[in-house]
Amino acid sequence: MPISDRRAAAMLIGLLLAGCDGGGMSDAVSGNGANGQAKAEDDGAVDCAIGEGGKWTRDCRIEQAGEMLTIRHADGGFRRFRIVADGRGVVAADGAESAVVTIDGDRRIAVRAGQDRYRLPATIGASKP
Repeated sequence: MPISDRRAAAMLIGLLLAGCDGGGMSDAVSGNGANGQAKAEDDGAVDCAIGEGGKWTRDCRIEQAGEMLTIRHADGGFRRFRIVADGRGVVAADGAESAVVTIDGDRRIAVRAGQDRYRLPATIGASKP
């Protein structure tokens, strides 16, 4: 279910992603108990499925510069998103295809742009009345 349909139940507060050096997740995520999942996500890579029928792999790299988020594919392609704090999480920064964002667990969102899909770490909190 798209986040816009779930605003009453939950709201995306913001992405906690690495800086543009690709050095890993912010301390806010990786320093919360040091479980194996947080450690696995500390490598600057995200899960992605590129193209029609693409299989999920962990070979997309993430770069962040301010509010701009670039996800680079293993084949050299990329997508750019803008991080927004209005409950949507991210929006397409360029191109003709919009981003569809859904909640995918309590610390992750799923983003689809065209036929490309990504799983991104996020902080999700209860909405305010």
